Amino acid sequence: MRKLIALGVTFLLIGCSSENSTVSTPTDTRMINILALGDSYTKGESVCSTCNFPSQLRDSINGRRKNTLTTARIIAQTGWTTYNLKNGINQANVPNDYDLVTLLIGVNNQYQNQPFSLYQTEFPELVQTAIQKAKGDKSKVIVVSIPDYAFTPYGGGNPAITNGLLPYNQFAADYCAQQQITFVNITDITQLGLQQPNLVASDGLHPSTLAYTKFVERILPVALQKLGLPN
Repeated sequence: MRKLIALGVTFLLIGCSSENSTVSTPTDTRMINILALGDSYTKGESVCSTCNFPSQLRDSINGRRKNTLTTARIIAQTGWTTYNLKNGINQANVPNDYDLVTLLIGVNNQYQNQPFSLYQTEFPELVQTAIQKAKGDKSKVIVVSIPDYAFTPYGGGNPAITNGLLPYNQFAADYCAQQQITFVNITDITQLGLQQPNLVASDGLHPSTLAYTKFVERILPVALQKLGLPN
Protein backbone atom coordinates (compact mmCIF):
# COMPACT_ATOMS: atom_id res chain seq x y z
CA MET A 1 0.00 0.00 0.00
CA ARG A 2 1.29 3.41 -0.86
CA LYS A 3 2.76 5.38 1.97
CA LEU A 4 0.58 8.31 2.92
CA ILE A 5 2.08 11.55 1.76
CA ALA A 6 0.62 13.87 4.28
CA LEU A 7 -1.21 17.05 3.23
CA GLY A 8 0.25 20.57 6.14
CA VAL A 9 2.84 21.54 10.02
CA THR A 10 1.97 24.41 12.16
CA PHE A 11 3.78 27.56 11.19
CA LEU A 12 3.19 30.85 12.91
CA LEU A 13 4.09 34.14 11.27
CA ILE A 14 3.38 36.70 13.93
CA GLY A 15 4.12 40.42 13.87
CA CYS A 16 6.08 41.73 16.84
CA SER A 17 5.62 44.91 18.78
CA SER A 18 7.31 46.70 21.64
CA GLU A 19 5.46 48.84 24.13
CA ASN A 20 8.35 51.15 24.94
CA SER A 21 10.23 51.24 21.65
CA THR A 22 12.21 54.41 20.99
CA VAL A 23 11.43 54.09 17.29
CA SER A 24 7.93 55.40 16.70
CA THR A 25 5.56 53.89 14.16
CA PRO A 26 4.24 56.43 11.64
CA THR A 27 0.79 57.51 12.68
CA ASP A 28 -0.62 56.61 9.25
CA THR A 29 0.69 53.03 9.36
CA ARG A 30 -2.16 50.54 9.18
CA MET A 31 -1.76 47.17 10.85
CA ILE A 32 -3.53 44.28 9.13
CA ASN A 33 -3.57 40.84 10.73
CA ILE A 34 -4.46 37.75 8.71
CA LEU A 35 -5.28 34.31 10.11
CA ALA A 36 -5.02 31.34 7.74
CA LEU A 37 -6.61 28.06 8.82
CA GLY A 38 -6.21 24.72 7.08
CA ASP A 39 -3.86 21.89 6.26
CA SER A 40 -0.75 21.54 4.08
CA TYR A 41 -2.35 23.54 1.28
CA THR A 42 -2.38 26.48 3.68
CA LYS A 43 0.98 25.78 5.27
CA GLY A 44 2.61 25.22 1.89
CA GLU A 45 4.11 21.73 2.02
CA SER A 46 7.33 21.37 0.00
CA VAL A 47 7.72 25.10 -0.72
CA CYS A 48 9.65 27.74 1.21
CA SER A 49 8.18 29.22 4.39
CA THR A 50 7.29 32.46 2.61
CA CYS A 51 6.01 30.81 -0.57
CA ASN A 52 2.66 29.53 0.70
CA PHE A 53 -0.44 31.46 -0.30
CA PRO A 54 -1.01 33.25 3.06
CA SER A 55 2.55 34.61 3.01
CA GLN A 56 2.27 35.65 -0.62
CA LEU A 57 -1.07 37.27 0.17
CA ARG A 58 0.50 39.15 3.08
CA ASP A 59 3.36 40.39 0.90
CA SER A 60 1.00 41.39 -1.90
CA ILE A 61 -1.15 43.43 0.48
CA ASN A 62 1.90 45.17 1.90
CA GLY A 63 3.00 46.04 -1.62
CA ARG A 64 -0.31 47.70 -2.45
CA ARG A 65 -0.18 50.56 0.02
CA LYS A 66 2.64 52.52 1.61
CA ASN A 67 2.68 52.33 5.40
CA THR A 68 0.70 49.12 5.54
CA LEU A 69 2.11 46.40 7.79
CA THR A 70 0.43 43.03 7.34
CA THR A 71 1.09 39.90 9.38
CA ALA A 72 -0.06 36.35 8.64
CA ARG A 73 -0.54 33.68 11.26
CA ILE A 74 -0.90 30.16 9.86
CA ILE A 75 -2.50 27.33 11.81
CA ALA A 76 -2.14 24.11 9.83
CA GLN A 77 -0.52 20.71 10.17
CA THR A 78 0.25 17.69 8.04
CA GLY A 79 -2.76 15.47 7.54
CA TRP A 80 -5.22 17.64 9.39
CA THR A 81 -8.89 16.89 8.87
CA THR A 82 -11.73 19.18 9.92
CA TYR A 83 -11.66 17.51 13.33
CA ASN A 84 -7.92 18.07 13.73
CA LEU A 85 -8.21 21.70 12.69
CA LYS A 86 -10.94 22.31 15.24
CA ASN A 87 -8.68 20.93 17.96
CA GLY A 88 -5.67 22.82 16.66
CA ILE A 89 -7.48 26.15 16.82
CA ASN A 90 -8.66 25.44 20.35
CA GLN A 91 -5.17 24.48 21.50
CA ALA A 92 -3.65 27.59 19.91
CA ASN A 93 -5.95 29.85 21.94
CA VAL A 94 -6.49 32.12 18.94
CA PRO A 95 -7.87 35.59 19.74
CA ASN A 96 -10.94 36.99 18.00
CA ASP A 97 -9.27 40.06 16.56
CA TYR A 98 -8.17 39.27 13.00
CA ASP A 99 -8.87 41.58 10.08
CA LEU A 100 -9.10 38.73 7.57
CA VAL A 101 -9.44 34.96 7.98
CA THR A 102 -9.00 32.29 5.31
CA LEU A 103 -10.16 28.68 5.55
CA LEU A 104 -9.11 25.79 3.31
CA ILE A 105 -9.85 22.31 4.69
CA GLY A 106 -11.24 18.92 3.69
CA VAL A 107 -8.73 17.09 1.53
CA ASN A 108 -7.68 14.78 4.34
CA ASN A 109 -11.29 13.96 5.17
CA GLN A 110 -11.56 12.68 1.61
CA TYR A 111 -8.11 11.06 1.50
CA GLN A 112 -8.70 9.17 4.73
CA ASN A 113 -12.14 7.99 3.55
CA GLN A 114 -13.87 9.56 6.51
CA PRO A 115 -17.68 9.75 6.45
CA PHE A 116 -18.80 12.69 4.35
CA SER A 117 -21.35 13.44 7.06
CA LEU A 118 -18.45 14.40 9.34
CA TYR A 119 -17.42 17.13 6.91
CA GLN A 120 -21.03 18.25 6.60
CA THR A 121 -21.07 18.75 10.36
CA GLU A 122 -17.59 20.12 11.01
CA PHE A 123 -17.03 22.39 8.01
CA PRO A 124 -19.89 24.73 9.02
CA GLU A 125 -18.51 24.74 12.57
CA LEU A 126 -15.12 25.82 11.24
CA VAL A 127 -16.68 28.56 9.14
CA GLN A 128 -18.43 29.87 12.24
CA THR A 129 -15.11 29.72 14.11
CA ALA A 130 -13.45 31.68 11.30
CA ILE A 131 -16.16 34.33 11.60
CA GLN A 132 -15.60 34.50 15.34
CA LYS A 133 -11.86 34.99 14.81
CA ALA A 134 -12.60 37.75 12.29
CA LYS A 135 -14.12 39.90 15.02
CA GLY A 136 -17.49 38.30 14.37
CA ASP A 137 -17.66 39.77 10.87
CA LYS A 138 -18.43 37.19 8.18
CA SER A 139 -17.55 39.68 5.46
CA LYS A 140 -13.92 39.31 6.56
CA VAL A 141 -13.81 35.55 5.88
CA ILE A 142 -12.63 33.86 2.68
CA VAL A 143 -13.17 30.14 2.13
CA VAL A 144 -10.83 28.62 -0.47
CA SER A 145 -11.75 25.52 -2.45
CA ILE A 146 -9.83 22.24 -2.08
CA PRO A 147 -7.11 21.61 -4.70
CA ASP A 148 -7.44 18.52 -6.89
CA TYR A 149 -4.43 16.30 -6.26
CA ALA A 150 -5.51 13.89 -9.01
CA PHE A 151 -3.64 16.17 -11.42
CA THR A 152 -0.22 15.51 -9.92
CA PRO A 153 2.33 12.74 -10.49
CA TYR A 154 1.15 11.24 -7.21
CA GLY A 155 -2.50 11.32 -8.24
CA GLY A 156 -1.72 10.10 -11.75
CA GLY A 157 -4.85 11.65 -13.23
CA ASN A 158 -7.08 9.24 -11.28
CA PRO A 159 -10.69 10.36 -11.88
CA ALA A 160 -11.77 8.71 -8.63
CA ILE A 161 -9.85 11.41 -6.75
CA THR A 162 -11.57 14.20 -8.65
CA ASN A 163 -14.97 12.58 -8.16
CA GLY A 164 -14.23 12.08 -4.48
CA LEU A 165 -13.41 15.75 -3.96
CA LEU A 166 -16.39 17.11 -5.90
CA PRO A 167 -18.97 16.72 -3.10
CA TYR A 168 -16.63 18.43 -0.63
CA ASN A 169 -16.15 21.49 -2.78
CA GLN A 170 -19.80 21.56 -3.78
CA PHE A 171 -20.94 21.39 -0.17
CA ALA A 172 -18.53 24.15 0.84
CA ALA A 173 -19.59 26.37 -2.06
CA ASP A 174 -23.29 25.82 -1.36
CA TYR A 175 -22.92 26.45 2.36
CA CYS A 176 -20.97 29.64 1.75
CA ALA A 177 -23.59 30.86 -0.73
CA GLN A 178 -26.36 30.21 1.78
CA GLN A 179 -24.49 31.99 4.55
CA GLN A 180 -23.21 34.81 2.31
CA ILE A 181 -19.59 33.85 2.92
CA THR A 182 -17.04 34.54 0.19
CA PHE A 183 -15.90 31.37 -1.59
CA VAL A 184 -12.89 31.49 -3.94
CA ASN A 185 -12.42 28.59 -6.35
CA ILE A 186 -8.80 27.64 -7.10
CA THR A 187 -9.40 23.96 -7.88
CA ASP A 188 -9.23 24.48 -11.63
CA ILE A 189 -5.72 25.92 -11.27
CA THR A 190 -4.50 22.68 -9.73
CA GLN A 191 -6.25 20.64 -12.42
CA LEU A 192 -3.61 21.92 -14.85
CA GLY A 193 -0.86 20.19 -12.86
CA LEU A 194 -0.20 17.38 -15.33
CA GLN A 195 -0.23 19.73 -18.31
CA GLN A 196 1.92 22.30 -16.52
CA PRO A 197 4.34 20.46 -14.20
CA ASN A 198 5.65 23.76 -12.81
CA LEU A 199 2.37 24.03 -10.89
CA VAL A 200 3.37 21.01 -8.79
CA ALA A 201 5.95 21.09 -5.99
CA SER A 202 9.03 18.88 -5.99
CA ASP A 203 7.26 16.22 -3.90
CA GLY A 204 4.97 15.45 -6.83
CA LEU A 205 1.83 16.11 -4.83
CA HIS A 206 1.42 19.62 -3.46
CA PRO A 207 1.06 22.95 -5.28
CA SER A 208 4.25 24.78 -6.20
CA THR A 209 5.17 28.37 -5.40
CA LEU A 210 3.84 29.34 -8.83
CA ALA A 211 0.52 27.62 -8.14
CA TYR A 212 0.20 29.53 -4.87
CA THR A 213 0.95 32.74 -6.74
CA LYS A 214 -1.97 31.94 -9.01
CA PHE A 215 -4.14 31.28 -5.94
CA VAL A 216 -3.25 34.74 -4.66
CA GLU A 217 -4.09 36.33 -8.01
CA ARG A 218 -7.67 35.25 -7.34
CA ILE A 219 -7.75 35.84 -3.60
CA LEU A 220 -6.00 39.22 -3.53
CA PRO A 221 -8.69 41.37 -5.22
CA VAL A 222 -11.28 39.92 -2.84
CA ALA A 223 -9.04 40.48 0.18
CA LEU A 224 -8.27 44.06 -0.81
CA GLN A 225 -11.98 44.82 -1.19
CA LYS A 226 -12.70 43.34 2.23
CA LEU A 227 -9.90 45.37 3.78
CA GLY A 228 -10.92 48.58 2.05
CA LEU A 229 -7.66 48.86 0.13
CA PRO A 230 -7.17 49.91 -3.51
CA ASN A 231 -6.96 47.10 -6.04
